[in-house]
Amino acid sequence: MRTRRTVLSGASALLAALTLLSGSPAAQAATRAPSPPPARSAAVAADTAAAAGPICWYGSCYDYVSGRQLTDTAGASVRMLQADPEIKPGDTNSHSLQELALQSADHNSTVEIGWTVDLGLNGDTRPHLFVYHWVNGAESCYNACGFVQVSRTVKPGMAVRTGSTAEFTIENLGGDWWVFYDDHAVGYFPGSLWSGSYTRAQVVTAFGEVAHATGATCEDMGNGRPGSSARSGWIGDYQLHGSKDRPALTVTATSPALYSAGHTTPTSFHLGGPGSGPC
Repeated sequence: MRTRRTVLSGASALLAALTLLSGSPAAQAATRAPSPPPARSAAVAADTAAAAGPICWYGSCYDYVSGRQLTDTAGASVRMLQADPEIKPGDTNSHSLQELALQSADHNSTVEIGWTVDLGLNGDTRPHLFVYHWVNGAESCYNACGFVQVSRTVKPGMAVRTGSTAEFTIENLGGDWWVFYDDHAVGYFPGSLWSGSYTRAQVVTAFGEVAHATGATCEDMGNGRPGSSARSGWIGDYQLHGSKDRPALTVTATSPALYSAGHTTPTSFHLGGPGSGPC
């Protein structure tokens, strides 16, 4: 059984960590389940994280390079480079991932798709496709917990090809949240999981995330090259589906000396870094 700190996934961990930033020291030190993130401006939350450095709690630290937009949309898509970031050998609690997440205005409902290198989850250190979701502030699990598989060939948990690019899409169709990998319908989270209350998203986030032990930051983000490099990992071709707004990402980084952004446009950015060095 995995510990709570390794169950937290993608946008779930990001928003839960940002919640701690806004709490009192006593609340941060208390041993309790994370409360749902407050309903506040996602841009403010991202700016707070950008000035905070690594966010450490429950024995792990989290670093992010993220692009975020407040909007109202039925879906979004990005194209990402699928890399093979180094994580500490034998460490089942560390991971490095990139993902797209769509969230409700109160941050309590989330749908995610991306790729992750996570020994504890996948049993190896190759990049794997994953999906995840939150329902009204409650955690779920990777690649299951109500997810309806449709494709016979593209499945959450499968290994993806290192060095290749792929498009990741989340879109609400007929009240259900569908996920697509390179335009291939993978499956969907039924709208009934939210009792039909979550059909459009107000926060879109595309980001890289590294989870590492306290005091150790050797894990790579992306392909290990800093975001300023033209050869670093990237997220691009950001699009909104069923929105009146134009795509416009605001990009921030929690620890830019370790994991940085570069080459930013309203629809793309580079990201990555080697942490403190080889594991």
